[in-house]
This record gives sequence, C-alpha cells and structure tokens, in this order.
Amino acid sequence: MAEATVSKKKKIRRSDYQYTVFKAMRNGDWITRLSFLIMGFGNIVRKQFVKGLSFLVLESIFIYFMIKNGASLLTDFFHLGGAEQEKVWNDAKGIFEYTQGDNSLLMLLYGVATVFIIFAFVCLWVVSVESAYRAQCLHDAGKKVPGFTDDIKSLFDKNLHMFLLPLPVLGIVVFTILPLVFMICMAFTNYSKLDSHTVLFNWVGLKNFAKILNFNDAVGSTFWSVLGWTLVWAVAATFTNYIFGMILAMVINRKGTRCKGVWRSIFMLSAAVPQFVSLLLMRTIFSQNGIVNTLLLNHHIIDNAIPFWSNATIARIMVIVINIWIGIPFTIMQVTGILQSIPEDIYEAAKVDGAGPVKIFFKITLPYMLFVTAPYLITTFAGNINNFNVIYLLSNGAPIPVGKTAGKTDLLVTWLYKLTVDNQYYNLGAVIGIMTFIVLAIVSLITYHNTTSYKDEEGFQ
Repeated sequence: MAEATVSKKKKIRRSDYQYTVFKAMRNGDWITRLSFLIMGFGNIVRKQFVKGLSFLVLESIFIYFMIKNGASLLTDFFHLGGAEQEKVWNDAKGIFEYTQGDNSLLMLLYGVATVFIIFAFVCLWVVSVESAYRAQCLHDAGKKVPGFTDDIKSLFDKNLHMFLLPLPVLGIVVFTILPLVFMICMAFTNYSKLDSHTVLFNWVGLKNFAKILNFNDAVGSTFWSVLGWTLVWAVAATFTNYIFGMILAMVINRKGTRCKGVWRSIFMLSAAVPQFVSLLLMRTIFSQNGIVNTLLLNHHIIDNAIPFWSNATIARIMVIVINIWIGIPFTIMQVTGILQSIPEDIYEAAKVDGAGPVKIFFKITLPYMLFVTAPYLITTFAGNINNFNVIYLLSNGAPIPVGKTAGKTDLLVTWLYKLTVDNQYYNLGAVIGIMTFIVLAIVSLITYHNTTSYKDEEGFQ
C-alpha cells in the first residue's frame, strides 16, 4: 500500500514537470526548437496568437533595450567608470564649463538593475519554451490547445496563483532584493570618503572583508569588540525579558492571585507609551545632571554623580535593565495565552506523582513554553541584534573612545549607521551589514536547534 502511494506521488510529480526546457530540446519538433530563438513562434503556429505575440513583443523590447542601453550599462557595471568632472574654458562664450564625469554609484545601481532584467528575461524565455512545448504535446495528442479565453479562465481557477503573485513578487524584487544585492556589491568596492572615493570608486574584491576581520587593524579590532558586545547584549536582552516575563506571567496567572486584570494593566502601561518617548525620558533621568543623580547628591547619598552613560560597564548594565522594563510587557502578553492553554490535568497528575513546583516548571511548563515560543525567541533575538532604538536613543553608543568610530555600547547596527551616515565609509558599512546577517543567521539556527533539542530531550509531545 505504501509503495503504491509513493509511486502515485512520483507519477504526479512527473506529470507536473513534463513540459521542461530539456525535454523540449530532446523531444521538440522544429517549430518548438525555433521557439528557442524566436519566442512565441510555437504558440503562434499552434494558434495561441495572443500568448505568442506577447512573448515576441517582450523579446523584441528586451533586445532593443540591450542594444540601446543594456550592453553599455553592463560594461559600466564591470569597470564603474573613471572619468572625473573637468573644468574647460569655452572661447566662444568666454566662460568655464564643466564636463560631466562618471558617477560610479549610478553605474553600480544601473548595472545591478540590468542583471536583474537579464535574469527576468531568462525566466520569461524558459516559460515561453515550456509553453511552446506544451502546445506541441497537446497538438500531437489530438487535444485542444488552450486559446486566449481558456488561459484567462484558468487564471481565475487552477492558475490563480499566476494571477495574484506577480505583483507582490515584483514589489519584493524591486524594493527588497534589488537594494540588498546593490548593498552587497558595494561591500566589494572602495566607496568611501577615504581618498575621496565618494563619486568615483572601483572594485577591490575581498579587501574590505580582510580589513574588517583583521585583529591588528583599527577597524578590525573595533569590529570584534562590537561583535562581542552585540552577542552579549542579544543573549542578555532576549533571555532576561523571556525569563522575567515568564515568571511574572506565572505569578499573575496562578490561582491565588487577585485582580489579575489590574496587574496586567499596570505592566502594560510602559508598552502603551511610545518607545522613543520612554527611552529619551530614561536617558534624561539617568544623565549626569538628571533626576536620579540630583536626588542622590542632595540627600548626600553619593559625593559624585554616577557616570551612567560615561562608564562602559554601568552603561551596558543600564541599557540591559531598561530594555527589561520595556520588553517584559510584550513577553507577558505572549506567555499569558500559552500558560492558559496548558491543560490543568497535566499539573494535577504531576502533583499526584509527588512533583514539586520546581520539577513541574522544568518538566512541564518550560518544555511546553519552549516548544510554542521557539519562533518568538528567534525573532526576539534577531530583533535585539538589530535593536537600533534602545541603544541609539539611550546611550548613542557612549562612552565613545577618542578617535573611534564605535562606542562601548554600540551594536553592529548602530555602528553601521555611524559608519555610513556620520563617517561616509559606505563600503565598510556594507560589509558590516553582511556580517550582521551572517551572525544573525548562524545564532538563530543554533537557538532554534537548542530549543527544539531541549523539547525532544524532555520528551514533550
């Protein structure tokens, strides 16, 4: 029975992919093979005029684009220009005129866009060849070749995805993937204010990555220092919020707690206030001349103001503690619903077997929580690695050593902002962006593996 099911699935898969380019090359007739060069030819011959003409028009537009602009844009993409703007004297007008120089940034952007257009055309070419081969197979089998009306009807039935997905996919490509590829390419150039390479720059290969990873380089040593603190911050910020939020949610949800709604409302007050307002308020309260230092000094509890933001250790502790105050309400909201969904019968059975509160927590509550909230933990961890608001609005990376581009509380994301916006080291900023993604991907996979492994070891179902 199982073998029959497997073979049936295999047959379904083969039928789904029977009209491929490779099969068209091997089994296609001369009409289909000519469609490899003249897109839509096979469709037109087999009376799919609208579809065939559409393929042909799109191919003509692509060829026209490549001849007129595409080839030159690709050439510029590989060398990124080199002609500077020059000042030339015009004898006829008696004035100096400026010749237009190259702009490497635009050449890079247009080059990346051209590569995307070529890739899109290749995908369109594959679709056109498969469509021509499908029309041939239907014609040879004596079946009806779908016309324009049939294709329109199928878009609202079995091919609804082909009608609904193209626009969202185009938006993702244009506004997400294209900028990401553009940024990645920037990491392999010398695009920065160093040696005035902000207008004209060139490819430098892996030189920027070698600089970032070099312990002996000033930028490299800063990177490893910031990376270490970023990981410490992400772990501390994620698990302190998770643990304290879980404890508070369990205390509020236990049977003996009265006025549960009131307690939840109190903890939600900090979440109701916009985060940037809370963070700026906290920064002012704990500043050198803030309320906390003023009260302590006036009551002679301390002799000198506490350097909340000028001492590296204290500043790091402060951002973690304040993040706990901001993040716990959201954790309570996540955990409360999960705690209420755990069957009471499990707890009653554990108590009958003699399990205490600690054992019940580690054997029942925690595995259940980790199983359900593993995606939440991963997204929270990712958010903390890229938590620009808390660090930038609280400490602005302070304390910042003299001559350094990053402070003791800077994360990779805030350092990236300073490298690009404040210092115009765009190439190094792009490298930091790539390294942040790599670190985030690796640690997220490890976190997911550990949480699921814990669930499996505890035997939770």
